[in-house]
Amino acid sequence: MRTLRESLRELDDRLLSPYTGWTRDHWAALADHLLLSARPYASDSHARISFPGAPGGYGSDVDGLEGFARTFLAAGFRVAGEGGRDPLGLMDWYAQGLAAGTDPRSPERWVRLDEHDQAKVEAASIALVLHLTRPWLWDRLTPLVQEQVVAYLTPAIGSGYPPINWIWFQIIVEQFLASVGGPCSAKDIDEGLALTDGFVRENGWYADGSERSYDHYVGWALHFYPLMWTEMAAGDPVADTRRAAYLERLGPFLHDAVHLVGADGSPLIQGRSLTYRFAAAAPFWMGARAGTPSPGPGLLRRAASGIARHFAEHGAPDEDGVLTLGWHHAWRPIAQSYSGPGSPYWAAKGLFGLSLPAGHPVWTAVEEPLPVESGDYQLAVRAPGWLVSGTRSDGVVRVVNHGTDHSHPGTNLTDSPLYARFGYSTATSPLLAGENSAEPFDQSVVILDEGGRPSHRTGFETTFTGRLPSGTLVGASRWQAHWVAPDAGQPDHGSGRSGTPRLGPWLEAISAVRGPWELRLVRVSAAAVPSSPLPIDAASVGVPGGPLPIGAEPAGVPGGPLSTGAAAVPGGPLRIGGWPLPADHDGPALDGPGREGREVAWNGALRSQLVPGPGLETSGVLQAPDSAPLAAWTLVPWCATTAPAQPGTWYDVAIYLGAQDPADPPALTWDGTETARVIWPDGTEDHLDTAEATALS
Repeated sequence: MRTLRESLRELDDRLLSPYTGWTRDHWAALADHLLLSARPYASDSHARISFPGAPGGYGSDVDGLEGFARTFLAAGFRVAGEGGRDPLGLMDWYAQGLAAGTDPRSPERWVRLDEHDQAKVEAASIALVLHLTRPWLWDRLTPLVQEQVVAYLTPAIGSGYPPINWIWFQIIVEQFLASVGGPCSAKDIDEGLALTDGFVRENGWYADGSERSYDHYVGWALHFYPLMWTEMAAGDPVADTRRAAYLERLGPFLHDAVHLVGADGSPLIQGRSLTYRFAAAAPFWMGARAGTPSPGPGLLRRAASGIARHFAEHGAPDEDGVLTLGWHHAWRPIAQSYSGPGSPYWAAKGLFGLSLPAGHPVWTAVEEPLPVESGDYQLAVRAPGWLVSGTRSDGVVRVVNHGTDHSHPGTNLTDSPLYARFGYSTATSPLLAGENSAEPFDQSVVILDEGGRPSHRTGFETTFTGRLPSGTLVGASRWQAHWVAPDAGQPDHGSGRSGTPRLGPWLEAISAVRGPWELRLVRVSAAAVPSSPLPIDAASVGVPGGPLPIGAEPAGVPGGPLSTGAAAVPGGPLRIGGWPLPADHDGPALDGPGREGREVAWNGALRSQLVPGPGLETSGVLQAPDSAPLAAWTLVPWCATTAPAQPGTWYDVAIYLGAQDPADPPALTWDGTETARVIWPDGTEDHLDTAEATALS
């Protein structure tokens, strides 16, 4: 029997799609395969689809609802794009599930919105599909089932939703209710829209709430739902006016987003809910549906098809046609505590392009190359504080992070490996399991305490993000090193954890990025740190280790309130971690070519290297088993001081990720005490004013 991968390859069209081979037929085949493979796991009435695997953190009742609602997305997109043509009988099949799931007397009834908050998420998917397929599903339901559906969705009205992307779930549900003559609160919608206006950041980006939370939700939720809502509310002057603003933001965001896809189609491996996989394609399809003038349809399809093809080629879905909790293959640690076996089917968001008919320009335009396939680039994305570097020779996209930590400036949380690392890429994953997931190692700058435990940086302050005249990118941040004893019983939602903090010295870091190299400068502040414990100023920091209250000003200057907020830890050795390289083996992968004075990890395709500068006397390569989803081992070069770091001294390390064996790293000299002179391997010369980069604006 042919595998899905083999079947899809037989459909390749290299004239229309010279980069991926994928056409609309591939996407339709993938959707049909997922939908038909899900049916054996459905209950008798089809109301619940319970995929194999241990229950998620919310229990099997929620898991079954997720399985229905998320595959329902795929069914709805499939039929909507075909104008109602439905050879698989998808609408009839899901209509049975709707009838039973919304029937309060049915043994297979769904968890209600007023029984579990997760039902609020799934209700939005159900409402969205009922809108998209109205002539072929809603209009054919019996009056009784229509009444049941309205009754099931009605608890959304006046209910509390977290002030993040979830607000859009309430808006979508209530807008659908209004469209079918059901109850609706204009107040809820108006207040929700006003709240989401507060998520807007520069150049088309949104934050997921008030925190510095930037991840794939920006595209698959915060750009997706506003434009879908304007379709649902078309003709309303408020919706029509807002649509223009939403479109104006989408174009610049998509410009940045296509720069974050690797040549192999991998999306950036950063942020929570990574197990949703090719849901990352959703914003590109939304750009096509909304008609953004740029990027063009050929590039949008190239990005979306590359992402889906990447996973199909690497075993997702699996041999049973199931999307497991994992990345390429099943790997449970990638999931958050809210994830169950039905959760990965949020990937159906990535099938949104199927809602567009075969004659749409996004399907008929010839594929255009991704930016990383066209040449090398350096892109500063100011909202998330990312320095983005793509290199054509290896197709890798790298992000150096000085602006994202899923928190506020001045907090004392543990670092989330998904948000607070210094670097993310399309070819590497942070360490997500094992001891080094909770204690930063890869892509980190830490002070080691008396017990050898690394400090955290969440709550840092961004001081600079930009580009030099040469095109070199520069970013900088500073933070107070802190160690946290996490409070027990906290769910894992992908962000850092609160607890009892101990505070150490302040650290400053500057990154200069060009091509596959980052030159990282690190300094321990000479500011004094109290030597005895002092009481925590709860008014300044909210709760110990917790986020600042919304609207509060951060207390985060060297020697300020946070410096006196907990027991002080004296400065210890400084350690810097490099790129976490996936490898099939531990020892043999270290046998790649290296040069004296460097730490090299090599997996046969890519190299992760460190070239430490003066004062970083010790170094090595961490070999971490089963700690990331890409391979059995992850190799992390590192370097450190052997004694406590000297305050006021700039330490430097050149950090590399790429396919080539680079002959020379960036060369650093100092013009005085605050200006660094850098000569890059391509001959470019830059001058970095460290005082300017580390000064708060």
